[in-house]
Amino acid sequence: MADSTKKWSDNVTGKFYVDDQCIDCDACRTEAPANFKRNDEHGYSFVYKQPSTPEEAEKCQTALEACPVEAIGTDG
Repeated sequence: MADSTKKWSDNVTGKFYVDDQCIDCDACRTEAPANFKRNDEHGYSFVYKQPSTPEEAEKCQTALEACPVEAIGTDG
């Protein structure tokens, strides 16, 4: 389960975040490319845009469920 105290500082403020358990598997970027990006320097994903539509929120939730190491979490 993702830990909000260990989320990457790259994450934009909002409901979804990625923590330091990320293994850079690309699942979240595949499921919700409008919301997740890769930090190329350090090799992990982060939320660069919080969902602004119901469709984006659904895709972010799908990304959370697809994460093999449960590195994606929600605040709320």
